[in-house]
Amino acid sequence: MQHSDIMPLDSLANQTFSVSQITGQIKKSLEEGFSSLWIKGEISNLTKHGSGHWYFSLKDSGAQLGAVMFRRQNQQVRFDPTHGMEVTAHGRISVYPPQGRYQLIVDQLLPAGQGDLHLAFEALKEKLSGEGLFAPDLKKKLPQYPSKIGIVTSLTGAAIQDMINILTRRFPQTDLLLLPVKVQGEGAAEEIAQAIDVLNDRNDVQVLIIGRGGGSLEDLWAFNEEVVARAISRSTIPIVSAVGHETDITISDFAADLRAPTPSAAAELVVPERQELILQLQNTAGRLQKDILFKVQKHEDRLKAITRSYALRRPELIMNELSQHLDMLGDRAARSTKEKANALGTALENLSHRVEALNPLAILKRGYSVVSNSKGQVVRTAEQVKIGDRLNIRLSDGELETDVQNLKTKKK
Repeated sequence: MQHSDIMPLDSLANQTFSVSQITGQIKKSLEEGFSSLWIKGEISNLTKHGSGHWYFSLKDSGAQLGAVMFRRQNQQVRFDPTHGMEVTAHGRISVYPPQGRYQLIVDQLLPAGQGDLHLAFEALKEKLSGEGLFAPDLKKKLPQYPSKIGIVTSLTGAAIQDMINILTRRFPQTDLLLLPVKVQGEGAAEEIAQAIDVLNDRNDVQVLIIGRGGGSLEDLWAFNEEVVARAISRSTIPIVSAVGHETDITISDFAADLRAPTPSAAAELVVPERQELILQLQNTAGRLQKDILFKVQKHEDRLKAITRSYALRRPELIMNELSQHLDMLGDRAARSTKEKANALGTALENLSHRVEALNPLAILKRGYSVVSNSKGQVVRTAEQVKIGDRLNIRLSDGELETDVQNLKTKKK
């Protein structure tokens, strides 16, 4: 029966259904109401089918529940479940219509103690994520060439030795500062958080690695504590979290600036490979040398071309041409000045003649005279004079004074 055929629950009264119809209604109700839950119980009737699927029951003192875990999901289980083992299972409730029974479709299976820890893990993860402690924009960038690396881990164990070997081999120029702490058990989380704070009080550490080797969920739990997550969050030094194996995920991985799948991988992430750097420098030096030689050759060829040019080989020709051109300009200026002077002289002479022609003295030379009375006024008509007046007569070569004895006027 298809889901589209399922009728609303309020319409079921006083109707007759087929077995498939009512089973479909029950299946839909259970799957919607129990889509994600954790169930603790004891494994019973475990069957590992040839298909790879596991079929079993979960029971306690009062009831039992059928369960199935398909091959894709049970391949992720890191322990061997057995009959009578106390476990915590996560999944959803569904109905298997051919047998008319409901069952738990399991997607995670943990030993009972680890199941409780897993619930605590999810709760803390959700809390800190809601506060923004895992926000991507808070992640700090690791330095490319750190001069000092701080390591927070146990002094014993393979993890610290692996990190030291890799760091000194890859980049021996870096100094290592180890702050040993407990990495599991009571008080481990507080020691890890305190070590992070202590290293942040220094001013010479560029990056921190915190972590440990692999172990069970209980062994790794110190890195799932809230005190460690908050110490990582307030650190001003970039932190790489390297806890357990690649499949192990801890709260510190979310809070850190970078997660490394293993401690060895963390060592490879925080420092470059010296040999790779040397090779890069050699390649860069080779390219620079080629570029310099190319530019030198280019300028050398250009200089040779200039030295072979006609103008540079015979500079006196250029000087002679410039000198000749200067002489030509001088002659042209002299001619122009002389022509203008002659024109000005001719114009001045013409003006002199015209001025001379207008000179009243020149008119007097032709027999004319200028008569003025005793007041110096020029006499132009006879009416201006009466008998007895003294007159001054201006000639071309002198002056006469005379008295008027006789006066004759012409009729107009």
